[in-house]
Amino acid sequence: MKKIVSSQNSYIKDLIKLQEKSRERKKKGLFLVEGRREISLVLQSDYVIESVLVLDTVLQNNDTLLEELPKSVQLINVSKEVYQKIAYRDSTEGMIAVVKVKEFSLASLQLTHKNPLIMVMEGIEKPGNIGAMLRTADAANVDAVIIANPKTDIYNPNIIRSSVGCVFTNQIAVDTSENVIDFLIANNIHIYSATLQNSNAYYQEDYTQASAIVVGTEATGLTEIWREKASQNINIPMQGAIDSMNVSVACAIVVFEAKRQRKFIK
Repeated sequence: MKKIVSSQNSYIKDLIKLQEKSRERKKKGLFLVEGRREISLVLQSDYVIESVLVLDTVLQNNDTLLEELPKSVQLINVSKEVYQKIAYRDSTEGMIAVVKVKEFSLASLQLTHKNPLIMVMEGIEKPGNIGAMLRTADAANVDAVIIANPKTDIYNPNIIRSSVGCVFTNQIAVDTSENVIDFLIANNIHIYSATLQNSNAYYQEDYTQASAIVVGTEATGLTEIWREKASQNINIPMQGAIDSMNVSVACAIVVFEAKRQRKFIK
């Protein structure tokens, strides 16, 4: 097994760039995943792991997750100093995987259910909100998550962290709003756009049919095209002093109303 003890190692420097810069992830076609739970979810998905960096303590404890790694995965023993240089989080289980990126095309989505439920987020900037919505999507077992007009790449380490690995448990596609709308209409999926303009209370709508729940940024909301092309605009009635809530919370409310109507059965 290869061992690296210096953070000045050229391979380690490259991994640090992957952690810090979106353009490096796109250029190399690689990204980092740290933590035992997250790596176990990668193994259950169709992602390909290139290598795994581990601390001595992981090797000494004979972690069973290492036994589940494909034989093609290179194991690299690193020093604590090296690990801390790469790690995004303060406390992980001493394990970081180098994983190959996937293409998030609309054409790759497999909508196998008659009446799919899809979550769409347009132009969301904060990685924490994206991660939270991916957790909601997994919890609700939606059929797909589509990110329209993305402001950050899906392999941002904060998205992976805040999603607790749900980047790997959801079907995801990324494209422009125009292309996403065309895709939804072509597949006879009703569009419910969360917006204050010309909208009904969310609980008045029927989500048992093929449905896409669409949310935008907290600052500016959805772009005009989503309001124009919606089957119905929807809102969450506010009962306090403010007129909006966190986008991930709002999204969860509507998605689970859709699941309630479907009685949590596909």
